[in-house]
Amino acid sequence: MAAEVAYYRKETAIPTGNLINFIAVICHLGHITSMKFDELLYIIADEPMFDTGMLLSGSVDPSHIRRQLSRWVKAGKLYQLRRGLYAPAPPYRKTAPHPFLIANRLVRGSYVSLQSALAFAHLIPEYVPTVTSVTTDRPGVRDTPLGRFEYRHIRRAWLFGYQAMDIGEGRQAFVATLEKALMDLIYLEPGGDRLDFLRALRLQHMNRLDPERLEAIADRLHKPKLHRARQCIGSLMAEETEGFETL
Repeated sequence: MAAEVAYYRKETAIPTGNLINFIAVICHLGHITSMKFDELLYIIADEPMFDTGMLLSGSVDPSHIRRQLSRWVKAGKLYQLRRGLYAPAPPYRKTAPHPFLIANRLVRGSYVSLQSALAFAHLIPEYVPTVTSVTTDRPGVRDTPLGRFEYRHIRRAWLFGYQAMDIGEGRQAFVATLEKALMDLIYLEPGGDRLDFLRALRLQHMNRLDPERLEAIADRLHKPKLHRARQCIGSLMAEETEGFETL
C-alpha cells in the first residue's frame, strides 16, 4: 500500500491533502475485490464444483474472470481440478464433491467402472483409493487436490451398461452396472478370464449378479474371453451358494 501511494503521488502529483481520499479509494477497491469471492460462492450456491463457463454469461470480461480464478487458486480458496473446472476449498465449500462426480466431470463422456464400481456396490471388499473409469478418449491418470483418477480406454462399441446412480446428498454420477463393471475389468486386464484372477478379486455377494446380463454382454461384444470368464463366474457363484447352504 505504501509503495502504491508513493508511486501515484510521484507520478500524478497528488496533493498531500488528498492522500487520505486516495488511500480510502484504494482500500475500497480492495474491499470490492474481496467481495467478489463472496459473489462467486453465491453464484455456485450448493454446487460442489463449477465450470468457468458458468461465470461467463453476460458482459463479463473472460480474461478478468480467469485472472481472478487464478488468484483464488493461489490463495487457497479454490482447487483447480483441470482447466476450466474448479471446486471451493475448505472452509468455503458447503459440501465436498463426491469422487465419482469429479471423475465424470474431469473427462466428459466417461463413467466409473472396474474396481471402483465393484467396491461401491460391495462386490469386492477392498478400499480403492484411485477412482477408476473408462472412456473412449485417451487413457491416463489425473492427479488433483481431491484425489487420483485413472481412465482406461475402451472402444465406442463398449460404451454402454452404465447409468446415473445415486451417490448421496441428492446427486447422481454415471456408474457401470455390476455386470458391466466386472466385464470391463475382465476385458481390460490381461488374464482377466482366468479363474485365479477372478478368485483374487475376492468377489462377494455374487447373488446380486445377473447371469443373463453377463451372457448378454459377452454375446453383444463377440469376445471369447468374456464367454470364458462368464463360465468361471458361474462356478464362483455356485461355490458361494454352496458355502451359504453349508453354514
